[in-house]
Amino acid sequence: MAADVPNLVTEGLAKTYLPKGVFYNPVQEFNRDLTINVISEYGRITREENANKKRKQLKKTTPENSGFSSEMEREEGAEDGVNVRLSLDTDDIAPGVVHAGGLRILEALAASGLRSVRFCKEMSGIKEVVANDYSYDAVETMKKNIELNDVQNLMTASCDDAAMLMYKASRDKKKLFDVIDLDPYGGPTLFLDSAVQAVKDGGLLCVTCTDMAILCGNASEKCFAAYGAMSLKSKSCHEIALRIVLRTIDSYANRYAKYIVPLLSVSVDFYCRVFVRVYSGPQKVKESASKSAMLYECSGCSAHYLQPLGRIVESVLPDGQVHKKFTFATAPSVNKLCCHCNHPHHIGGPLWSAPIHDMNFVNRLISRVRINEEKFGTSKRVIGMMTLISEELPDVPLYYLPDKLSSVIHSMSPGFLPIRSAILHAGYRVSLSHAAINSIKTDAPPSVLWDIMRCWAKIHTINEKRIIQGTPCAFILGKEPELAANFELHENAEPESKKLGLLRYQNGKKDWGPKAKATNDFHDQTEKRKQNQNKRANKRLKKDWGPKAKATNDFHDQTEKRKQNQNKRANKRLKKDIDEGRYKQHYCANFRKTGSCNYGDECKYSHDIPVDEATPTT
Repeated sequence: MAADVPNLVTEGLAKTYLPKGVFYNPVQEFNRDLTINVISEYGRITREENANKKRKQLKKTTPENSGFSSEMEREEGAEDGVNVRLSLDTDDIAPGVVHAGGLRILEALAASGLRSVRFCKEMSGIKEVVANDYSYDAVETMKKNIELNDVQNLMTASCDDAAMLMYKASRDKKKLFDVIDLDPYGGPTLFLDSAVQAVKDGGLLCVTCTDMAILCGNASEKCFAAYGAMSLKSKSCHEIALRIVLRTIDSYANRYAKYIVPLLSVSVDFYCRVFVRVYSGPQKVKESASKSAMLYECSGCSAHYLQPLGRIVESVLPDGQVHKKFTFATAPSVNKLCCHCNHPHHIGGPLWSAPIHDMNFVNRLISRVRINEEKFGTSKRVIGMMTLISEELPDVPLYYLPDKLSSVIHSMSPGFLPIRSAILHAGYRVSLSHAAINSIKTDAPPSVLWDIMRCWAKIHTINEKRIIQGTPCAFILGKEPELAANFELHENAEPESKKLGLLRYQNGKKDWGPKAKATNDFHDQTEKRKQNQNKRANKRLKKDWGPKAKATNDFHDQTEKRKQNQNKRANKRLKKDIDEGRYKQHYCANFRKTGSCNYGDECKYSHDIPVDEATPTT
């Protein structure tokens, strides 16, 4: 933050004014840097796709002896009216310049407009950036930031309801957006229906979710209400959250004969972020059922299984074409009780079971960021995270944690390299997951993993007192392993990203978590905070702070009434004893033993004790 202007924030090439009461979270710079690189690479891919389409059209319309080669460029204004540029080198398009065939980008919830300003100043090939917010004060701030950064030619401030803005855009094909960025405070489900309609065919949808508590199983019923899926409190909850979000977006798209193709899905810090392309295609929509699955996870040993909701049967026709038949999936995929520990399963989902990354896109992204590494403040973390994602097994959903496996059988953890080596020696694949440090993403079935842990338990003896009958530990260790695990170090046990020492997981900066929700009017809240400071404590310190008697109609002094009611219940009980003949009908025990009583004449027990029954005093 600049020293001369207290409310001026500098990030990348953008400078933005922030009103008092509006927070700036430096940790979110990673989110914005990643988004800029993803949209930039998406823009290059779309330009390549358009050039290839036009090249094919040119081949069909141009005779072979016309003198034009397939690699020749047709510039704008050609006499034959063919306005085609076949060059795929897009780096000559300078940032900050309007590109007629460029991207139309919508930031639906822009707040101060920092993200949109960075789009304009750091990305090339842009036609227009629309920064929208429902707050009038936020839009006024955006207009100041547009002038401050001199991006009036590219950026437009809009004051509208985000959903209504996208609904209106969806009614006119000319107003559809190439890219829509949704970064709300909390969940995005209120905007998904309008977003999938307002994005072009093949367009990019960027969605952030910060409501990780409900997505990770702390409130499954609320997750079902918002996303239409039950979340589980699992060790792999962060990837489950990503897959719930992807399935939700796809379900909204399916209603309009559209489907999604995930490019990149990340769970990082306190949020998850997905980048998906939205296509139109009724035939492809039919495949969505086979990409959705229910999740069964054992409540005892955490072994998980997926139950697809649909199935595709492929057959080759005589002419060589592949015919797809969409049919029902067979169920259930698990027994009522877990076959490893004899405990019941929890059920979650539905969730996205297909790959959550496009590995070709991820590799292109890594190459692009390495070229422009000095341009972004979080380049090292972007490269490290993308490299880690490129190492993930794309066809293996979810992951395990070695610490959790060892805690089930009450043994010491086998460690990162030994358990990976054992899986590799057994002939299976294994990788990390970007969503959890030291995680195990493997195609080995749970039975193999528990055989490995049984072999580990034989090497490192477990205290028999901890093997209690009926527990998962007793059931698992009660079986002999069918696999002889080899824990010797495998040559591929250590992932390349770890060997290179890349910055991968969250940076752990001070106060890196989410901040309080910004107010609608962006006014200064300092005075209100001062008034509310220690409000409850001060209230307790006040005289007679407790509940008062019910006020009378004339509001007279209640002192006399309080005196009358003093000991009212005790006096009532005393009167009852007198009326029923129980008053002074029994001898006072203290007077009998000691010859005296602290209550004197007020004692409700009799002091007229016969001489022969009294205990003589010493």
